[in-house]
Amino acid sequence: MFTGHGDDLYNSPVEVTVNFSSNVWYGADLESLLKHLNDNFSSLTHYPEPDAASLRRLLARRHETKEENIVVTNGSTSAIYLIAQAWQKSKSTIIEPTFAEYEDACKLYNHELTYFSANAEDLGMLELEGQDLCWICNPNNPDGRVFHRTEMLKLIDTNAQTTFVIDQAYIAFTTEDMLKASDVKTRKNLILIQSISKAYNIPGFRSGYLIAPKDKASEIKRYTIPWSVNTVAIEASKYILIHPAQFTLPIRKWQRDTADMIYQLRKIDELDVIPTATTFFLVRLKKGTAALLKKFLLEKKGILIRDASNFRELDETYFRLCTQKPDKNELLFPAIKEWLAKL
Repeated sequence: MFTGHGDDLYNSPVEVTVNFSSNVWYGADLESLLKHLNDNFSSLTHYPEPDAASLRRLLARRHETKEENIVVTNGSTSAIYLIAQAWQKSKSTIIEPTFAEYEDACKLYNHELTYFSANAEDLGMLELEGQDLCWICNPNNPDGRVFHRTEMLKLIDTNAQTTFVIDQAYIAFTTEDMLKASDVKTRKNLILIQSISKAYNIPGFRSGYLIAPKDKASEIKRYTIPWSVNTVAIEASKYILIHPAQFTLPIRKWQRDTADMIYQLRKIDELDVIPTATTFFLVRLKKGTAALLKKFLLEKKGILIRDASNFRELDETYFRLCTQKPDKNELLFPAIKEWLAKL
């Protein structure tokens, strides 16, 4: 999907002073990473590893799994398309509302699609007989919903005939218990997608990977283009993995800021804030549209939000926010009140 993603900062006609639209950790200190990349700039004069082998080794060590279970990709979205391609023409179920790329990738590779609303029904009621793949974003984009690890494992084990593609790109944005690489070791029907860039404020590097059983990882690698992960992304990702203490995300502090932000938004009667287990969340307008609110905030205040109306099952009243620094969050509340007062 080339339009409608969260961070359309590149498309803004005015300067953006606060960006609530992108689900990325805003506070990473990148000074040491920048110095490392500058010191290794000469590496750009030759081709990167065709399969990001050195990064794959570090990821395997981090997750205590084998290299053959890891596929490094050009961002987590690339992993989605590779999986859809590897099992093209399959029957796929997608848990909605969620990231649009699962649907787009499956349609590109001629999957027969079924949709399941996780808001309307319990996950345990999901019927997967005859389904080849089940796509779940967990934590979920756009609403921050989280299915707990025990609940997920029960679903996966109960439906051994279906391969579960679990996108955990936002795993660092929650303190809930999530699936682990060890769960893949004991299950042949589980693929985990992970992101390196979102938790470290480097989404422009496009660095992600997947963890899968050996046979499935091998099948996916058949469709991986050589040199698809560039040298800078490989070097940046390796540096982060080798120096984890420099890139610790203060998730509990960020969650407290999120709770404070939600508290302030709920004081506005015309808003309905959807509960979340992460640092991003949905808000529903009781009057007006998200598109008009976004236009006002951007043009008048330099504030960018995510119009969430193009998510399946959501309408024109929904928008998404990702918590920023407290002083930046404070700018949003009076701006929304000002717009609502004009309606």
